[in-house]
Amino acid sequence: MLKWLPAGLASRIVHALAAVLTLCVSSPMLGQVVDPRSLPGWAQDRIEAVRPALEAQCRLKRPPEPWARLCPELRAAQDVRSWIEAHFEARVLRTAQGGEKGLITGYHEPLLTGSLGRESAAQAPLYRLPDALDPSKGGRPPTGRATAWHTRSEIESGAVRGLEPIVWLDDPVEAFFLQVQGSGRVRLRDGRWLRVAYAGHNGQPYKAIGKVLVDRGDLTREQADAPGIKSWLRQHPERAIEVLQTNPRYVFFRALTLARDTEPAGSLGVPLTPGRSIATDRSHIAPGAMVFVETTEPVSGQALRALMVSQDTGGAIIGAVRADVYWGSGELAEQRAGRMRHPGRLWVLVPKGL
Repeated sequence: MLKWLPAGLASRIVHALAAVLTLCVSSPMLGQVVDPRSLPGWAQDRIEAVRPALEAQCRLKRPPEPWARLCPELRAAQDVRSWIEAHFEARVLRTAQGGEKGLITGYHEPLLTGSLGRESAAQAPLYRLPDALDPSKGGRPPTGRATAWHTRSEIESGAVRGLEPIVWLDDPVEAFFLQVQGSGRVRLRDGRWLRVAYAGHNGQPYKAIGKVLVDRGDLTREQADAPGIKSWLRQHPERAIEVLQTNPRYVFFRALTLARDTEPAGSLGVPLTPGRSIATDRSHIAPGAMVFVETTEPVSGQALRALMVSQDTGGAIIGAVRADVYWGSGELAEQRAGRMRHPGRLWVLVPKGL
């Protein structure tokens, strides 16, 4: 039906429509339209701080729709807050049950140590994506349980042949949590830094080991944050492997040669902005969409109300009212990510007229 339009314009319209369908049709649980200025904490948030995240995705060769037409407007805007208030409207996201409250967690980029070759039996490997799961090598990524690959237990027991380690990490517990975080930096023995990033997974379902420990009575619900789980695993090495393998999901990595002082790239392909980039379920929130988040700051316990940008995804990030806040790297980022597991609300900002 678009054949009468110039090819370039027709293509842009198709991509824009696809983005709108991704944003709205696949997420039927959307509340009524409201003015962004009415969002709780909007006036207090430093809205200008979101500009670096938006500009990062605008530097892509093909920014996610509808940002191809929004990026020139953003660059020309002297004040991001005023631009958003004039051109966007907000809609609260709802769960499948119709509620507004969902789960907000956090993640960070761990700083680990390791070696390119195995130096001890205590080390744990990070594996490259196997050829069988790599589309660039003729493989097929798992699309569901029916096509799921080997389990974590099978992989870690050595039953799967042909796996290629990228690096050997000194701490097996941190190696497990790196699979949850999705990216990290590894300091090698000669002082060099290696960055590893998510490349794919085995298609098995994700199971939170914190819930396993709570259900077994080993931890209380309040203790089952990342620091508490790590502490328990280190105090019970004889049971740690069995607990870790209750999560059949296994993540594979790729090595990146990026400068140590740059942030990792999310699934959108742009460097993440600490405190402003989030991972979401792209079946409900379009990549590149602005999302206003209302939850709790994990260290101070104060209210956290801030505008963020959907620039990443994650295997455990499932559902409309679900977000994972990227906090950066370092000790404070690790504390925030490890402690953040709070209820919260999300509003997606949509250009007026779409």
